[in-house]
Amino acid sequence: MQPQYQPYQVSHQSSLDLAVQRNNVLRNTFMLLALSMLPTVIGAVAGVQLKFSFLAGSPLMSFLLFLGIAFGFMWGIERTKNSGMGVVLLLGFTFFMGLMLSRILQVALGFSNGGSLIAMAAGGTGVIFFALAGVATVSKRDFSFLGKFLFVGMIVVLLAALGNIFFQIPALSLTISAVAVLVFSAYILYDISRIVNGGEDNYISATLAVYLDIYNVFVSLLNLLMFFSGDRD
Repeated sequence: MQPQYQPYQVSHQSSLDLAVQRNNVLRNTFMLLALSMLPTVIGAVAGVQLKFSFLAGSPLMSFLLFLGIAFGFMWGIERTKNSGMGVVLLLGFTFFMGLMLSRILQVALGFSNGGSLIAMAAGGTGVIFFALAGVATVSKRDFSFLGKFLFVGMIVVLLAALGNIFFQIPALSLTISAVAVLVFSAYILYDISRIVNGGEDNYISATLAVYLDIYNVFVSLLNLLMFFSGDRD
């Protein structure tokens, strides 16, 4: 005769195994995320030193080419996310994103307080990330309901950024940056929550998502800081 408590034991063990698996995904995501910052910094420093411009004379072509390369990398990462090649492509992608980041860093360094602005943007991004990641990890609340709203917000930001290439309206640029900070900050909460609650079980895909959140928050914060606090004297 089977013990009456066996189904509970099996269920309890399954729950423990699932919790361990999710914790492993979260830990590996944070480790790979930290590693991904290294090629980003290398790419950014190299871009600043080389005065990397990436078709500066044609903003529309630059924007479209950037999207094409970025989506190509992301497609490749998703196709190889279950192998070591996924990590290689992710690190290559973050180096490319560092190169692209160098363009706004060059603009920031044109201000007399440019170094301080960059440090403030990095610090602000760090505070946002650790605060929201902490909320998602500790509360274990499911924030998946935000997904559709955030996707719409991201599309609106992308289309507005594309439109402002033609219009060059400072107020619109500020609005885009402010909305982007809100949208991608919320995406941090959403993406970490998905890992914690089992919605994402691949640490390479998870790292890619969180990396993009952090990257966009940083760029948007730096844009805002340059407008409100930049000093050219």
